[in-house]
Amino acid sequence: MYPDLQEFLPAIQKLNPSQPLTRNDLLVDEFLMGKEEELHMYYAPHNEYVNKTAIIVIVGITPGWNQMKMAFAQLLRSLDCLHITDQILEEVKKAASFSGSMRSNLIQMLDECGVHEVVHVNSSSALFEKYRKLVHTTSIIKYPVFYQGKNYNGHRPSIQQSALLSKYAFHVFPKELNQIKQSALIIPLGKTVEDVFKKLLKEDKLSKHYYLFGFPHPSGANGHRKKQFHQRKELLTSTIREWAQHLNLSQVKGQ
Repeated sequence: MYPDLQEFLPAIQKLNPSQPLTRNDLLVDEFLMGKEEELHMYYAPHNEYVNKTAIIVIVGITPGWNQMKMAFAQLLRSLDCLHITDQILEEVKKAASFSGSMRSNLIQMLDECGVHEVVHVNSSSALFEKYRKLVHTTSIIKYPVFYQGKNYNGHRPSIQQSALLSKYAFHVFPKELNQIKQSALIIPLGKTVEDVFKKLLKEDKLSKHYYLFGFPHPSGANGHRKKQFHQRKELLTSTIREWAQHLNLSQVKGQ
């Protein structure tokens, strides 16, 4: 049922759950899924679970080191190594999705353009806590990728220049997104992710959803984030309201 996790389970079982995980534990051949020149892709368990009933989908480029480490740590806390369940994989995703300052920046922007209002919660932070059932978080490249040992940022090399990255962005990712059952608000984080979506839409590979194009990447490394957001805020807010009216979200919190 979960072929990727089962494949890597023997190596996961050898990890020490009582010690902080390091790069020497996880960036190893046992978890290596593919490499291409200076690019290396490793397995991590937090994108196994797909929330098919989500009404909001937040999409990044690829999980980074911190997300990878948190996902493995949560799995080791939850897993008896004998019985894999959706609940365990859901907890892993909750723990690792857009963690740290990136999540704080993301929540702030979601609140400023009114996402929390249309789904009737006090703050978009609730979408990562009590109302996590409303959201699916994922990446166009499902597994952590590192370039020269550092988090891949989507630019060097570009996704289309890499056969390894293109496979996941243009073939694996659409199959995941098309499992979302209803007309969702899709939030691509940053231009790199947005460009992948536009190519997939042009090739008619995605189901009909509402796409919030223009949403800046929430990483602290994006120094233009605030300026970009305020330049586009009116358009973002308008798209969110149009989607809410289409989906009739008056009772969404109680779903």
